[in-house]
Amino acid sequence: MAYKYGISKSTLVKWPRRYNVYGLEGLEVRTKNRSYSAELKLQAVLDYLKGELSQYDIIDKYKIASRTQLSNWVKKYNSHSSLKAYQGGVKDMTKGRKTTWQERLEIVQYCLTHNQDYRKTAEQYQASYQQVYQVKKYQDGGQERWPRT
Repeated sequence: MAYKYGISKSTLVKWPRRYNVYGLEGLEVRTKNRSYSAELKLQAVLDYLKGELSQYDIIDKYKIASRTQLSNWVKKYNSHSSLKAYQGGVKDMTKGRKTTWQERLEIVQYCLTHNQDYRKTAEQYQASYQQVYQVKKYQDGGQERWPRT
């Protein structure tokens, strides 16, 4: 049947599963990513690592878009990376403003105390992503080697 309609076998297998989990919405082309909480990601990964459910059972249970998505979370978990919640599309973080050296130091300290969440820091201080990314220079050389210009 896949050959007859010019679709892959994997697509033919996915469609009924998507319909059963999401209804008609599951068959529509998505224009934006689904967002998942960090807690849901962790639960799905832990279920997978227990080995009691198949990947398909897990993606159905948690309404995850694909097995690939689950696999990516498992890889992150196993490499001790953070399973953060999806933050949505990139906002315009290129327009910065002039900052003083003291203000840049405050921005760096805020970013470090908030798990290096550059986006949140940029929004908090209305600074560009590049300005917030000074955290890297600070970490590499400390306050002494950080430019005061």
